[in-house]
Amino acid sequence: MAIHRLDPLLRPRSIAVVGASAKPGSPGNEVLVNLAKGGYRGHIYAVNPGRDEVDGRPCFASLSDLPQVPEHVVFAVSDNRLEALFDEALALAVPAATLFSSLTVSGETWPSLQHRIQQKAQTAGLLLHGGNGMGFFNFCDGVWVSGFDTRAHSGDGNVVLLSQSGAGMSGIMDCEGRLNFCFAASTGQELCIGVEDYLEFVLDLPQTRVIGLFLETSRQPQRLLKALARAQEKRIPVVAIKVGKSALAARLAVSHSGALAGTDASYQAVFDRYGVQRVDDMTELATALIMFAQPTSVAPGSLVSLHDSGGERQLAIDLAEQLKVPFTELSERTCEQLAQDLDAGLPTVNPLDAWGGGEDAGSRMADCFSTLLADEGAALGAVVHDRAPDGSIYPAYLHYCEQARTRSHKPVFLVSNHQGSGSDPLAIAATGRGIPVIDGLRPFLVGVRCLLNYRDCVQAAEVAIAPGLPRDRIAYWLQRLSETSTLTEYESARLLAEYDIPMNPAHTVTDSLQLESLHPELKFPVVLKTAVPGVAHKTEVAGVHLNLANSEQLHVAYQELAGRLGSQALVASMIDDPGLEILLGVSTDAQFGPVVIIALGGVQAELLAERVSLLPPFSADRAKRALLSSRMGSLFGEFRGRSAVAIDQLCAAAERLSVLAVELADELGEIDINPLLVTHSGCIGLDALVVSRHAAD
Repeated sequence: MAIHRLDPLLRPRSIAVVGASAKPGSPGNEVLVNLAKGGYRGHIYAVNPGRDEVDGRPCFASLSDLPQVPEHVVFAVSDNRLEALFDEALALAVPAATLFSSLTVSGETWPSLQHRIQQKAQTAGLLLHGGNGMGFFNFCDGVWVSGFDTRAHSGDGNVVLLSQSGAGMSGIMDCEGRLNFCFAASTGQELCIGVEDYLEFVLDLPQTRVIGLFLETSRQPQRLLKALARAQEKRIPVVAIKVGKSALAARLAVSHSGALAGTDASYQAVFDRYGVQRVDDMTELATALIMFAQPTSVAPGSLVSLHDSGGERQLAIDLAEQLKVPFTELSERTCEQLAQDLDAGLPTVNPLDAWGGGEDAGSRMADCFSTLLADEGAALGAVVHDRAPDGSIYPAYLHYCEQARTRSHKPVFLVSNHQGSGSDPLAIAATGRGIPVIDGLRPFLVGVRCLLNYRDCVQAAEVAIAPGLPRDRIAYWLQRLSETSTLTEYESARLLAEYDIPMNPAHTVTDSLQLESLHPELKFPVVLKTAVPGVAHKTEVAGVHLNLANSEQLHVAYQELAGRLGSQALVASMIDDPGLEILLGVSTDAQFGPVVIIALGGVQAELLAERVSLLPPFSADRAKRALLSSRMGSLFGEFRGRSAVAIDQLCAAAERLSVLAVELADELGEIDINPLLVTHSGCIGLDALVVSRHAAD
């Protein structure tokens, strides 16, 4: 096995437990119990000046008294005693340590204990796990470093769980026997080692098949991106809960894009880029991990399911529609075969209610499920039946699954409409045999969506993206952005046009004579907009006059605008083609850099807040897939008498904007093209705002 930089922490050859105790349930005792349960093969040293032995193990008064410097020290002591003991470990050049405590001392002043411990550990180059966590479990190597009790684990699993919440780890790991883990960690305060480090480690484990994340934030965002990219390359699916969804739109954001982006939208853009499957709660996370951990690859196509209740089948249809989980449309051949096994009056449709009477009802149900799964459009299948009395499982249901999986070599699942039990021996055994038993129809359908989305993400061919501007033009625009807080609308449109983003041509005017000289070039009707510096959202100050039909109306409107807001203005042709108003923009995230936003546009952009967020650069094809899978997708087709709009041209513009966002990232803050009018024949930007990253300085 290759040496990893985290080996002293996660695969130590010796461990000292400072605060070792014989008191059952105490952290100092649970660490020793867990190391024994895990079958740890290295040296274990108990350290406690108040005892000669702990549970038959000799006890040393201090770390300095040990016969060797331990590779890893676990501190199971109170915060009031911790710092002196920590200093002793550093003096001995201990390479790794684990802390469980929150590192808080009543009445302390700055620098706090937490800050002092962090600074000392970082200065010494100590690999420190914690604090304020529940430890870690390296099941592959038998290193269970936790001060809290846990269930029995086999040690030969394929699931990884990394959680910045202690309960986020134990709430699944300790309660879900259908999941067999190879590694789990509660990363806590991440004073030195973060979730990104553990991701890098587990991606090197040959046992890792799927990774679950309970994520609050990333303290090393660029390393997170690299780790997720590596997981994508190795085709190891990642399923994540990201808490803190509430929109934290930047209070200083100038553009709609900045207000729409927020922290959560940026994380969603990261997840979409790297194929991370996002779920909303712990039940969905556990279910998705169970489903990804099973050994059979998802085939092309969609879901087939077998039911024994018409009402519950309808429930499945309703939930699947809400969750955008597609059911397979059965072939004519499959329907003919089903008709031979179904009772009269039962329709040959998917989802299939196949329950009938007679002594051979179970056999016919099994045959129907095998027929469903054999359909060329079936990617995976589910037997959706309720549990037996007391939550137990009818063995016949598992027979349906085993027969169908053997014949089709496709994933199958036994699903209950209501919760069952993750500790049921038959459920655990069946899941271990590759036929996962799943509790709850909604979590199962969320898991199906994750499986299908991940399959499609892996199979999607990435299209090459052409570079943007020549170096001298990139340098010019970087210089311009460094000199100002906000480009004028005229200059913003010039910048966007250089990147081949279609914009409505406009003329600048500063007085009535200049306006009059434009008459030969104008094609009425026109729109007049204020161009006074500092006005970011013109409609909010009544700074736009639309549909001016002739020169007289134009001059009257200009006099009103100039008298109220100032003489600088823009004149452009009035675009009144029917179409869809879209906001296309860029926001700069503090962690991940530029993020491209595609949202419903116009004056209601922030009110509706329906958007797609994408990490640049990306292809037009990727943008199109994201839009069509969003709730906005249906708006691009025919809608209430309006023709379908040119989504391909919109996505081409989004691709070009993504290139701009990367090339000008060092000086760019935000961009709004709002609205970008998408018609049946193309798209064109009607208003633009480009904000420098210095705008909030």
